Amino acid sequence: MSFFETLSNLVQQTAFFNLTWGNYLMMVVAFVFLYLGIAKGFEPLLMVPIAFGMLLVNIYPDIMLAPEDSMNGVGGLLWYFFHLDEWTILPSLIFMGVGAQTDFSPLIANPITFLLGAAAQFGIYSAYFLAILMGFNGAAAAAISIIGGADGPTSIFLCNKLGQTSLLGPIAVAAYSYMSLVPIIQPPIMKALTTHEERITRMPQLRSVSKLEKILFPIVVTTVVCLLLPTTAPLVGMLMLGNLFKESGVVKQLTETASNAMMYIVVIMLGTSVGASTSAAAFLKVDTLKIVVLGLVAFAFGTAAGVILGKVMYILSGKKINPLIGSAGVSAVPMAARVSQKVAAEYDPTNFLLMQAMGPNVAGVIGTAVAAGTFMAVYGVK
Repeated sequence: MSFFETLSNLVQQTAFFNLTWGNYLMMVVAFVFLYLGIAKGFEPLLMVPIAFGMLLVNIYPDIMLAPEDSMNGVGGLLWYFFHLDEWTILPSLIFMGVGAQTDFSPLIANPITFLLGAAAQFGIYSAYFLAILMGFNGAAAAAISIIGGADGPTSIFLCNKLGQTSLLGPIAVAAYSYMSLVPIIQPPIMKALTTHEERITRMPQLRSVSKLEKILFPIVVTTVVCLLLPTTAPLVGMLMLGNLFKESGVVKQLTETASNAMMYIVVIMLGTSVGASTSAAAFLKVDTLKIVVLGLVAFAFGTAAGVILGKVMYILSGKKINPLIGSAGVSAVPMAARVSQKVAAEYDPTNFLLMQAMGPNVAGVIGTAVAAGTFMAVYGVK
C-alpha cells in the first residue's frame, strides 16, 4: 500500500466524512450546555456529563451501538450505561442518594406545606392533557408530562416503565435542562403572581422535630404510599431508605456511601448516557420541539399553581404564609427552595425563607413520584 493510499484511508476514518449537519448542530447544543454548566453554574453536576455525552455520541455514534449491531457482539460503552437507565436502576439509586442528603424536618414541622407540593403537580396533569391534544398517545403524554415536576430521574423512570424509550432522550434532556434553569424560569412567574406585601411576609420559625419523628417519617411514608401505589416502590422506597439511613444514625457508612461515592458514580453514568441518547437522528424531530415546549408549559403551570395556592394559604392563615414558598413545590431539590429564598431576599434581605421553602420542595419530590405511580396504575404497568 502506497503512502498516499495509507494517508487517504486515515483521512477517510476521521469523523469529518461521516457526520451530518444534524450532528454538527447537536455538537453546538452540547457546547452551549457545557457553557451553561461550567461558566454559569447551572446544575453542573448534571449539565456537564449530559453535555459531554451529547458531544460524544454526535462525534462517534457507535459509542451507543447495540451489541446485536456490532461485528464482534460488543456494544458501545454508553449503551451499557443507558441500559441501566432503561432498567430503572440508576434513577432508583439517585433517589436513594437524594434521600440520604435530604432533611424532611421542614415538612414534618409544617405538614400543611405538603399541599403546596401537591399543588405544583398541577403542571404535570395539565401538560398530560395538552400533550394528548398535540397528538401524542396517552402513555407518551404521561411520560412527557412528568417533565413538569423538574425531576430527571422520575422522568426517565416513567418513560421506561410506559415503554416510551424512543422519547427518552428529549424527555430526559428537557427535564434536566429545566431543573438547571429553575433560577431563570421561576422568578418572573413568582413576581407576576404576588404583591410586594406578600413577598415580604415573614413566616414563624419552625418547631424542633424529634429524632423519633424523623425516623418514623420514612417508614410511614413508604408504608402508606406504596400500599396505595405499589409501583412507586422503586422510587419512593429508595428515597425513604436513603433518608432512614441518615436519620437512624446507626449506619453512617451507608449514609456516606449513598450520599457521596455512590451518588456521584451514578450521576456520571446517568448523565453521560442521557446525553448520549441525543444523537442527531434520534433528537432532531418535530416531536422533540413539542416535548421541549410541553415541558416548559408544565413547569410554568406547576410553579404558578404552587404560588396561587400559597396566596390562598396566605389569606387563610392570616398572612402568616409567604406565597413565594409555593413555587418550591416542584421537585428540583434544593434549587427551587433556594430560588424562593433568593426572590424573598430581593425585597427584604433579612427575611430567611429557605427552611420553610424546603417543606414544599421535599413534598414535591414525593408528589412527582406519586404522579408517576398514578400514571403507571392508569396504564396497567406493574
